Amino acid sequence: MKAHVSSILLGVRDLDRAKQFYTEGLGWKVKDDYGVSVFFESDGASPVGFYGREGLADQVGTSPEGSGFSGLVLTYVVRSEARVDEIIAEAEKAGATILKPADALPWGGYGGSFADPDGYIWSLGYSAQGTDQPYAE
Repeated sequence: MKAHVSSILLGVRDLDRAKQFYTEGLGWKVKDDYGVSVFFESDGASPVGFYGREGLADQVGTSPEGSGFSGLVLTYVVRSEARVDEIIAEAEKAGATILKPADALPWGGYGGSFADPDGYIWSLGYSAQGTDQPYAE
């Protein structure tokens, strides 16, 4: 696994409020708005996106409340389901806690998630949809 973050997803309690703050308040431009999530133009950096807090927590296999979920998920997008499986296995071997084993995702992709020893959550994913994915490798 490379030292790379494919995108930064922030779990927010009110997606419309967060979108309004960043677009109207700070001048960010929306790149993709999927209804359940929104991504902003990145100007060449790692894309930043918002996802409903409960939905994002569910997607990575943790609770949206309490100390189990900070609202931050680091995503790592790869080019095959096999690579997702390999990285999940590598992470587990290295001492990660598997939060959600790799499997089909509700939006049509494939992925899983783990927490590193300090509790930071990584979501790994692959999708055959689109060719402009923010691939880490």
